[in-house]
Amino acid sequence: MNEGTRTYLFTSESVTEGHPDKICDQISDAILDAILAKEIELQSQGYIAPNGAPANVDDVRCACETLTTTGTVFVTGEIRTQAYVDVQQIVRDVVTGIGYDRAKYGFDGNTCAVMSSIHEQSPDIAQGVDESLEAQEAGVEADPYELVGAGDQGMMFGYACNETSTLMPMPIYLAHRLSERLTEVRKNGTLPFLRPDGKTQISVRYVDDVPVAVEKVVVSTQHGEEADQATLREAIIRNVIEPVFEAEDIKLTDDVEIFVNPTGRFVIGGPMGDAGLTGRKIIVDTYGGMGRHGGGAFSGKDCTKVDRSAAYAARWVAKNVVAAGLADRCEVQLAYAIGVAEPVSIMVDTFGTNHVPEDQIERAISQVFDLRPAAIIDALDLRRPIYQKTAAYGHFGRELPEFTWERTDRVDQLKEACAA
Repeated sequence: MNEGTRTYLFTSESVTEGHPDKICDQISDAILDAILAKEIELQSQGYIAPNGAPANVDDVRCACETLTTTGTVFVTGEIRTQAYVDVQQIVRDVVTGIGYDRAKYGFDGNTCAVMSSIHEQSPDIAQGVDESLEAQEAGVEADPYELVGAGDQGMMFGYACNETSTLMPMPIYLAHRLSERLTEVRKNGTLPFLRPDGKTQISVRYVDDVPVAVEKVVVSTQHGEEADQATLREAIIRNVIEPVFEAEDIKLTDDVEIFVNPTGRFVIGGPMGDAGLTGRKIIVDTYGGMGRHGGGAFSGKDCTKVDRSAAYAARWVAKNVVAAGLADRCEVQLAYAIGVAEPVSIMVDTFGTNHVPEDQIERAISQVFDLRPAAIIDALDLRRPIYQKTAAYGHFGRELPEFTWERTDRVDQLKEACAA
């Protein structure tokens, strides 16, 4: 190794959709999706509620939290909507859809207790979101994108790098692919002794901040009593690890250290093995610890909550910067004040990988992206029932039609702005 070369291992983890925290994330987002879908339907029908309020998806406010433990799911939060949704049935559908549909798995969505305690959003919060500080000051002449104030104060981060095809860090990208594969081989019957709960972990060797090798792989998966340790290890390597590595064109050599269920047994899992809570897997949801995190969770929150919408926007910005070739790595921080539309700060850090001056990149971002909440919601089409799909295997790095923040649709504009 040359003198001055920096080498290190970086590790990221993922969890499957049957992990207790992820069960809660999916329930919270399924409730949000159901509310959005029903409100859109009622709005199209011209529905007027008994209180005289018309159905309008723009008026939906949702901050839904879920807790689960042995045999129980508890849903709470603040929700404003003209729609009625069957919370109990949504919970049961999500849990059984994940695969917890019989008592021998330790949890059964058909028979578990479901409790809810939901109330309306505080009017003190609502007034600043419904009419931003700028709109109050401008009156009837307010810019339409200034009508919506940020749903909370705080800072949000977005990150992108050129380590993978989706411009995600390699450790979290591979960990997610392993978790997805674990679920796939369970649900398609390839490994029928697997159960829904599971975790994966990848350690990547970096040399001068460039990934050069995968060195360690950890897979912990819930399983039935019939699967012994030797059988499980061989099956996971052959049906999970090897296919993922092959698909990503990574050689699984003898130098890669593999751990499969290192405790030797993982029969008790899911909510019976550990309590779950919405928003407790924020690093799994984002960049696996690569890049910073503002602390706000995503699931269960409607798009007026900048914890969610601005984090999506920050990823959108960072990804376009890297896709445009302006930098190899880019982190974007956005910060907001509750009830105020304009961000209070925008920061860009390219970690010395920029190919044009950072101040040019910052100016280009300000010219190309409108980062007020209403503008973000409009540009990314966030008032749609798309959120349950985000609640497992990462909110970023999955180039699906619903994940509009993964588009690299501002590359040319960024290049032009920097050139100017």
